[in-house]
Formats: sequence, C-alpha cells, structure tokens
Amino acid sequence: MPDWFVYLLSCADGTLYCGVTTDLARRVAEHNAGTAAKYTRARLPVALVASAPSQDKGAALRLEIAVKRRARDKKLAFLLAQPGAGQPGSA
Repeated sequence: MPDWFVYLLSCADGTLYCGVTTDLARRVAEHNAGTAAKYTRARLPVALVASAPSQDKGAALRLEIAVKRRARDKKLAFLLAQPGAGQPGSA
C-alpha cells in the first residue's frame, strides 16, 4: 500500500490546489476546517477532485511539482494519467 498521495482539490472560488499527504481523508478535513494551507483557508469549502499514490515522499513531491507546472486545464488530466490515480467515488 502506498505511503504518500498527491491530491488535487477544487476550491469554492473555482481554483485548484495541489498537495501531498499520507492520509487523504484527514488532510481534506483539515483543509475544510481551515487548519491546513493558508491558500485554501480563504477558499472554503474544498472538495477532493483526484489523487494519485506514490511510494515515498520524494516521489510524491516530484509529482506535486509536475502537476503544479501544468496549465490549469491540464492538471487534472495529468494527475489522473498517473498509475493508480482516481477520482472520489471511482472504484
């Protein structure tokens, strides 16, 4: 089982936020509670759009940077193209 995940959130203002975590449910809850990132604190509520597993922290951070370098309209497709990636509710 992967230890790290790269995730993409949709904020209430329509922007996207990308981050890494070891626990997706906890991290999304922290974002929605306003105790995670300063960026999302002003853009509540947020919703998980997609996530991709990574085997270690280094790989997760590299993937996060790669997602952030993409144009806004390409971020979701890029993250979903990663092995094991998915969207909430997809099996």
